[in-house]
Amino acid sequence: MPTCKTPAVSAKDSRIHFVTGSDEAEVRRTALGLAAELAPPDAGEFGLEIIEAPADTVDCSVDMIESTLQGILTLPFFGGGKLVWMKGVSFLKDTPQGRSETVQTALEKLLKTLEEGLPDGITLLISAPEPDKRRSFYKSLTALARTTVCDKPDFGFNATEDDLIDWVIARCRDRGVQMEDQAAVVLTTRVGANTGQLDAELAKLVTSAGEGAVITEALVRDLVATTRAGGIFDLSDAINKRNLPLCLDTLQQLRRQGENAVGILLAAIVPTVRNLLVAKDLMERHRIRPPSQPQFFASELKRLRSEETAHLPRKKDGGLNTYGIGLAAVNAARFERDHLVAAFLACRDTNSSLLRGHGSEDTLLTQLLVKIVAKAA
Repeated sequence: MPTCKTPAVSAKDSRIHFVTGSDEAEVRRTALGLAAELAPPDAGEFGLEIIEAPADTVDCSVDMIESTLQGILTLPFFGGGKLVWMKGVSFLKDTPQGRSETVQTALEKLLKTLEEGLPDGITLLISAPEPDKRRSFYKSLTALARTTVCDKPDFGFNATEDDLIDWVIARCRDRGVQMEDQAAVVLTTRVGANTGQLDAELAKLVTSAGEGAVITEALVRDLVATTRAGGIFDLSDAINKRNLPLCLDTLQQLRRQGENAVGILLAAIVPTVRNLLVAKDLMERHRIRPPSQPQFFASELKRLRSEETAHLPRKKDGGLNTYGIGLAAVNAARFERDHLVAAFLACRDTNSSLLRGHGSEDTLLTQLLVKIVAKAA
């Protein structure tokens, strides 16, 4: 799944290379490969000078720029060539350091040196993920250097959860990682499109599972840290699967993270119960079989008249948000319609009790989950 593009422009300085883009992991990987290619083969350790620092302050950022300038202007000890790699630059982002006038002045000094031309035998590589493309230094550097842009797919308004999940699965496949479908879903909710974190988590999962092993959902849940969005998904997924122990464990984790009880109710519990009830109603009235995958339910919804789907949740562009309904349709057979009606009314009553301060928030949410998920004896 190639994401990096290098425009072939002969007028650009062939000894200045710039690797950048929104895909942090690809920027890092591409720059590493390019460094191995550009470093003089016979110069040994003296042929590669890496300028790398945690440029999380203005002073550190300026020091990194000054060190790069010094590296460019210092010829190799034993003759021959030298590659100077300004690695993992963070102050080209839209950050306080990146907006600092002191840093901008230092970058202008670096740019002037590059425009005047590098000394003989010197090659410069700059790698900088997630740059602020509005900055004059970025525009000038991309015009001057041989630039490789590594961008993530554009997950815009029309994108769905399926698009992001499919992208994560494809990325895992490109890395030679085998993963259960549900494991990929959980990984997506916890990592999203953060490629740097995704690669780090994949490395951790492969190490734990062993080379060639299939990564399971349970392993992802055990090893990948839960964010707020991941916890909300885990609770919704546990309700769909009617897994009471996982519901209660996830609820406790969200509360330990400081999540508001009403927020948990309205962000995770109510939408899940509503989707289950809507899916169950549509499937019973129109004799629709449960789909094998959530995304397959979209084609069933398209066959229905518009008035039958007018009440379904929508995306920002007005189209149907089918993934949540599809996920509910996969699991709707676990519930009876009357039970879901009662569960939805119980959500209403719990919301009222929470807003009025009637009872312990943890107790109210626990009792609600038991009503929704526990099966009758």
